[in-house]
Amino acid sequence: MSREMHLGVFVLGTGNQIDGWRAEGADPTNFDIKALARIATTAERAKMDFIFVPDNVSAEVDDHPSMVARLEPVAQLSALAMVTSRIGLVGTASTMFSQPYNLARAFQSLDLISAGRAGWNVVTTSSPIAGLNFGTEGRLEHDLRYEMADEFVEVVRGLWNTWEDGAVLVDRASGRYFDPARIRLLNHKGKYYSVRGPLNAPRGPQGNPVLVQAGSSPAGMGFAARHADLIVTVQHAIAEGRDFYDKVRRMAASHGRDPNHCKILNGIFTVVGRTDEEAHAKLARLAAFVDVQSSIRTVSDRLGHDLSQYPLDGPVPDLPMTDGMQGFARALIPLARRENYTLRQLFNLMAVGRGYIIAVGTPDKIADIMQEWVDARAADGFVIMPAYFPDYLDDFADLVAPELQRRGALRKDYSGVTLRDHLGLSRA
Repeated sequence: MSREMHLGVFVLGTGNQIDGWRAEGADPTNFDIKALARIATTAERAKMDFIFVPDNVSAEVDDHPSMVARLEPVAQLSALAMVTSRIGLVGTASTMFSQPYNLARAFQSLDLISAGRAGWNVVTTSSPIAGLNFGTEGRLEHDLRYEMADEFVEVVRGLWNTWEDGAVLVDRASGRYFDPARIRLLNHKGKYYSVRGPLNAPRGPQGNPVLVQAGSSPAGMGFAARHADLIVTVQHAIAEGRDFYDKVRRMAASHGRDPNHCKILNGIFTVVGRTDEEAHAKLARLAAFVDVQSSIRTVSDRLGHDLSQYPLDGPVPDLPMTDGMQGFARALIPLARRENYTLRQLFNLMAVGRGYIIAVGTPDKIADIMQEWVDARAADGFVIMPAYFPDYLDDFADLVAPELQRRGALRKDYSGVTLRDHLGLSRA
């Protein structure tokens, strides 16, 4: 009997293929709420667990279009909560460029607005450009960012819990709107943050929104094992995935957590055809849109090194770790070594599939790949990375999801209401 998998979709309005937005049929916008609503309702029709909205807090005119213009995640997800009823709503926010009180309030509000479907994707933001928008220069050392994020998350959780269940009374007879005895001060005084509390929003249906984390560096894995309910990772082989899966679960257990309450999902870029030939023809059309300079900028940003100085058809150079996105570096560099990729091939991998697994073929074939990972306990599911919207998400919802449901590997309907329900997590 197959394990039932968890699924999310990465909502980048311009698409997850770097230049897929140029394709005929693409609806390339990050800020048209009607188009984004269609994405959310399609994912809900496919009975996915959640939609996942990325974010950044800087813009450069030569950046990829997805980075230059996008809606703020909580505002976007609050609107999408009004046109959906079950799917989880995960938004990204940075611990480096937020304050715990404002962030706790925003995500608790989203949880209340959506009747318990909110999730916070915790990022520590490695971009030095972002700091220039907040009065700082350069970027903090990688592990220090995670040390600060540890305290940040503790404060946010503490604020969410400053209201007890039942604190809101709305008792007209007594004139008591809430019970002061069930609201407490936080009075946090730590190394990096000092926050009095209480939060000015009551506990939501989930207790605490779901915490999501996407780091695969040692510091990121440790942070995820301590805090995350859901981890998104980049693994390219089942053996690597199983090693990551087992390691994180052991680390979670060492912190006194139930490892089953730490769900691990891998990213996957799917190209679906009714035949293998059709699927590979679609992949070839996507590859034709690849702009090498755009790919160079993207990979350089991910790895924290300027790769434009190296020959395109030469080997991937030895690159030391930087204070940037170490998880991607730890996934991509070993893959390039193992497959003897040239830099051009590495750029193409990032351009087409953003560095994630690329699954190409019929619905049966893609379902086989996904099922193999989950049954091998190399992942609990996947975050789907459509090349562009709406076509590639429609393909998954109309062709792959029904095949997974037929096999018992994906729910046919929601059995709960909250995101925690979907993930099999207890109320926090």
